[in-house]
Amino acid sequence: MLLMRLKMGVAAAATLLAACSALPSIQGDKIEYKSAGRLPPLEIPPDLTRPTADDRYAVPDINPKGGATYSVYSKERGAVPDSSKAAVLPSQENARIERSGSQRWLVVKGEADAVWNVVKEFWQETGFIINTENTDAGVMETDWAENRAKIPEGGIRGLLGKVIDSVYSTSERDKFRTRLERSTEPGMTEVYISHRGMEEVYVTADRDETKWQPRPPDPDLEAEMLRRLMSRFGVQQARAKSEVAAAQAPLRATLFKGRDGGTLSVNDQFDRAWRRVGLALDRVGFTVEDRDRSKGLYFVRYVDSDADNRTAQPKGFLAKLNPFRSKPKPSGERFSIQVRDADSVSQVSVLDKDGKQEKSETANRILSLLYDQLK
Repeated sequence: MLLMRLKMGVAAAATLLAACSALPSIQGDKIEYKSAGRLPPLEIPPDLTRPTADDRYAVPDINPKGGATYSVYSKERGAVPDSSKAAVLPSQENARIERSGSQRWLVVKGEADAVWNVVKEFWQETGFIINTENTDAGVMETDWAENRAKIPEGGIRGLLGKVIDSVYSTSERDKFRTRLERSTEPGMTEVYISHRGMEEVYVTADRDETKWQPRPPDPDLEAEMLRRLMSRFGVQQARAKSEVAAAQAPLRATLFKGRDGGTLSVNDQFDRAWRRVGLALDRVGFTVEDRDRSKGLYFVRYVDSDADNRTAQPKGFLAKLNPFRSKPKPSGERFSIQVRDADSVSQVSVLDKDGKQEKSETANRILSLLYDQLK
């Protein structure tokens, strides 16, 4: 278990360095992710060529026989552009943030294929491994990773350096799902990022046994990743930070429960409601197997959090060293989430496999989970 490894590592270090003081607290909100798996090796592009040399400052041999004058030299060099007038970081309008309540997404200038490649490189540079790629659905999901910036620096760890770095570990893991949608604006792509978290907690009074359990999605962490991705598309950091922090009036949702099944009313037209429901499904952790925008349907597989929790618990000695290695997941139950236009609002409902209104308690649970994200 990670907490046990941390306890043993600190105890061993304390024996060697008894004079060291307590570990300092984490400073700032730095992010330094390290995946629980192995990062892919770097590859050199096969078409990599030697860059062309810049001869801007080369003295021209305009008269090999000698006798060159300053006026002739100035004339020959007159075509050289004045680099002092060129903008070092020109303003870029390639991306912007849109927000609805606690939900934010990125609207990027470019086709989905090109945006996909940039997003994938961004996650890899941030320290994640891409665990799942579904280009047909426009969904990309990272592996579990820990934020190494939350581990205290200095003290025992600073003196022992990399020797003890493998022993230190946090009790939290994060993963992110990125979903791309073609925007209604020509030539634009919408990028949605949703966060899922797990934390390791003690389950015994003696604090000798732990288990992993889900923790709530972090909208602020999603916003920070959107800001960093926005900068990756060429937007200056100051403007990206201000756009992410800009507040807009939240749009509300209302949940109705009845004998004939519950419905969720979202105060948005269909286009925006469709996108918001898709992001809410990502946040809650539904497996979206397919979707049909023309009919307003998301085909999902619902797995309750208790089953997900049991799946995430490490088993055996080797699994304890890497609790986030691939494990069989519970199959779950299939449903259809329907989003349809209803005058000035949109109605969200749960349908069974036959396309009829689902009236079970599970349907009410699904709508409640969506309501928590959309209200």
